[in-house]
Amino acid sequence: MMKVLHCYKTYYPDTFGGIEQVIYQLSEGGVSQNIASTVYTHTPKAASEGVLDNHYCVRSHTAFEMASTPFSFSSFHRFKELAKKADIIHYHFPYPFMDLLHFSLKDKRPTVLSYHSDIVKQKSLLKIYTPLMNKFLNSVDCIVAASPNYVESSPILQRFKDKVEVIPYGLNKKFYQNNDPYVIEQWHKRFPDGFFLFIGTFRYYKGLHILIEAAQNSRYPIVVVGAGPIEAELKTQAQQLNVDNIHFLGALEDSDKSALLQLCSCLVFPSHLRSEAFGISLLEGALYSKPLISSEIGTGTTYINIDRVTGLVVPPSNPHALRKAMDYIWNNPEQAKNYGEAAHARFEALFTADKMIESYTKLYKSLLNV
Repeated sequence: MMKVLHCYKTYYPDTFGGIEQVIYQLSEGGVSQNIASTVYTHTPKAASEGVLDNHYCVRSHTAFEMASTPFSFSSFHRFKELAKKADIIHYHFPYPFMDLLHFSLKDKRPTVLSYHSDIVKQKSLLKIYTPLMNKFLNSVDCIVAASPNYVESSPILQRFKDKVEVIPYGLNKKFYQNNDPYVIEQWHKRFPDGFFLFIGTFRYYKGLHILIEAAQNSRYPIVVVGAGPIEAELKTQAQQLNVDNIHFLGALEDSDKSALLQLCSCLVFPSHLRSEAFGISLLEGALYSKPLISSEIGTGTTYINIDRVTGLVVPPSNPHALRKAMDYIWNNPEQAKNYGEAAHARFEALFTADKMIESYTKLYKSLLNV
């Protein structure tokens, strides 16, 4: 039994982002590869530990937070204890406090670092952090990126290119099977003629303000699932522009999201900044054989969505181009169906959870020489 220790700043049930989903998929899927996973993380609540489905979670209480980075003095002792029991330590970047935990270890273990994103927003703090970051990235055994696009466009990854491998994120279809016809029927009644769908957290880089601007004077329904820190200003923008065909549904249960993915006409993903390193929602659309619309930002979004093959790719921050793409998909259902079928074929070829887990298992074993 191989023992892997994952380390990231936050995890279920406190947060439900894309990185947390990847860690969960690796931890659960690793069971089939005879891997026992422990996730070490932080929580604003009381420290706790216990089993989550088929893996173990240890949560240290966050003493304070700075620049979206939780810190905990008790972490050093607890992390050392967990690291001693691990065969592999799997870090999830970026999380600067994790670098300090790494260098506090005296007994070194083979290390893998999943490089989920460049640090984009905290530019002034990045200058201070860069020496530690470079030392940390130089010290790990292997760095994994989720797409070749991101490796080519990231100046940080280019610096460490000799130790970078590409393993795309993958999803497990069994988590998306919706067998409740009642839920599907209720959503179909509300949107009987199809709709565009966005799923995600409302953050500055998601481009929802561009989607709202693009939607002016359109008539097709646009369904927005999620919540986040800029929700109020997005709703205000829609009201000011008299956009009444965008439906903000808030955060929904998985069964509802699955039903909407099954029923939608197209998955639209207007993220316009490099903070969007991949785009799990695009994979979800592809899993359901939906055509995709995304922006060219030099990251994994255009590794998933190939222009005029799996959908349409538009310039970032361009409401006119986004609107034109949406109009085309809406008015050309046969072509949209072809894009969706191609998206599903690409999903099966590259983005299943099984492929991701097998690739990481192979990497783990190579570092352990087994």
